[in-house]
Amino acid sequence: MAIVRFDPFRDLATMHDRLNRVFDGISGRRLDDDVMSRGDWLPSVDIFENENQDVVLKAELPGVAKEDIALSIENHTLTLKGERKRAHEVKNGQYHRIERAYGGFSRSFSLPSTVDSEHVQADFKDGVLTIVLPRKEEAKPRQIAVKVS
Repeated sequence: MAIVRFDPFRDLATMHDRLNRVFDGISGRRLDDDVMSRGDWLPSVDIFENENQDVVLKAELPGVAKEDIALSIENHTLTLKGERKRAHEVKNGQYHRIERAYGGFSRSFSLPSTVDSEHVQADFKDGVLTIVLPRKEEAKPRQIAVKVS
């Protein structure tokens, strides 16, 4: 039989996680969303820095047509809007289960002041939207040569 060390805070942390999941499910909104999230469904996103120290945002948009995506930047806020439309209706039958969400969405993210909003690039391939937000040249780290006198 293994000896288990008593940790009074373990149960509190577990209860805290469970309550967060319950309230996240009720509100339909996650606490880690940056500025706002609204719509019938929310696409999942990854935000990271690449090797060039550009900010990269990847959004999963399966079933969304390129024409139904709108991307804008205003006041250091990137806004991604779109709509996933239902492809076809079942006319002579009935649905047994519908789990996929359809409708409009809107996600907004605060951008650091170091992002060069004039040179943003967006690519949509295989249901994944990749947005590259380059840094301004003056914000990129640089090496300074030290001279010996």
